Amino acid sequence: MVMPVMLMRKRHIIGKLLKMNAVSEETAVTFQDAGVINPNGFHKFTLRLVEQGILHQCGEKYYLDTTRL
Repeated sequence: MVMPVMLMRKRHIIGKLLKMNAVSEETAVTFQDAGVINPNGFHKFTLRLVEQGILHQCGEKYYLDTTRL
C-alpha cells in the first residue's frame, strides 16, 4: 500500500521535473534546481523511483522517463 504522503511526493517530483523539461540526460537537473521541497529528504523513496525506472539519475541530477508515467 502506498501512503498518501508518498503519492504527494511522487507527484511533486514529477511536476517539478516536467516543469523544468528534465526528460533526458542532457536536460537533467538537481532536485534543488527544480525546486523540489526538501530535496535531500525521502532518499529511499527517490531510490525506489529510480529502481522503478520513473526517474533516471546522472550523478546528482535526475530526469524523467516520460514513457513510464
